[in-house]
Amino acid sequence: MVFRNWDKELTEENLREQITKAKQAWKNAEATEPRAESVYYNHSEDLIVIKLKNAAIFSFPPRLAQGLEGASPEQLADVWLPPSGSSVHWESLDVDLGIPELVAGIFGTKSWMAD
Repeated sequence: MVFRNWDKELTEENLREQITKAKQAWKNAEATEPRAESVYYNHSEDLIVIKLKNAAIFSFPPRLAQGLEGASPEQLADVWLPPSGSSVHWESLDVDLGIPELVAGIFGTKSWMAD
């Protein structure tokens, strides 16, 4: 079976090669990028606390992050991680923040951070 993807021909062999490359990229990211093990909202200190898989702990006040400013403590406490640990998510706020970006000090879009 042959699929056309723009100007590239995608064959079964090419697909297997792409899957192998994707798996290697995932392994590289797991080994080099920060990944979260747990996350919670510390109400008494008004901090989002993220424990990384390397045992480091990263925290920040919600007012710094796009979409979290002005959220209630209940909304902030309703946070979860995907199995990869690559981001944190608040369902009720419709907010996703990447762990590598947070650790790098990126708390929102470029235009939001410029304000």
